[in-house]
Amino acid sequence: MHAPDNRLQVLLDRDDIRDCIARLARGEDRRDPDIIKACFWPDASCDFGIFAGAFDEYLAWVTPGSPAIPVTQHVLGQSVIALNGDAASAETHVTAYHRINMGAEERDIVLGGRYLDTLQRRDGAWRIAQRTMLYDWSQNFGKSVDWSQGLMGAPFSAEHFTGRANGDFSERFFGKG
Repeated sequence: MHAPDNRLQVLLDRDDIRDCIARLARGEDRRDPDIIKACFWPDASCDFGIFAGAFDEYLAWVTPGSPAIPVTQHVLGQSVIALNGDAASAETHVTAYHRINMGAEERDIVLGGRYLDTLQRRDGAWRIAQRTMLYDWSQNFGKSVDWSQGLMGAPFSAEHFTGRANGDFSERFFGKG
C-alpha cells in the first residue's frame, strides 16, 4: 500500500504511463515515427515473437509499415500497473485489427493479446524500456468490405470518412497534415 502523502503522485504516474501506452498505439496505427520515438527510450528493446530487437530496428520495421497492411487499429483495454520508484511494470490488454492485402483480395484479421511493458521514469518522463507482446487469440474475418461504397449501403458524404494508416483525416484533425 502506498503512503497517503504520495497518493497523488501515484495517480499522476499511472496516468502518464497509460498516456504513453495510448500515444504509442496511435503512433503505430498512423505509422508516425515521431510519436513512437516519444514513447520509447532510445536504448529500449521489443519482442513481438515475429520481431525481436533494439528500438531502432523496431522503428525501421514498424514505420512506414508493410504496404500489405494498409490499415491497423489497436484498441487498448485495462492496464495493470505496478510502480516501484522510477520503474514500472504494466500489462495492457489489446485488440488489434489489421487489414491485410493478400494480392487478390484484402482480408480483415483481428487478434487479442497483452503488452508487457517495463517502463522507466528518466528526467521526469515515463517511457517504455522493454516491450513483450503476448498473443491470446486471433480471428480471420475473411474478405474486407469495400469502404469506397460507403457504410451499410449508404454512401459517405466525403472521402475523409475512411481511415488509413497514412494521410487520413485524423492527421489534419491533430494539425499534422
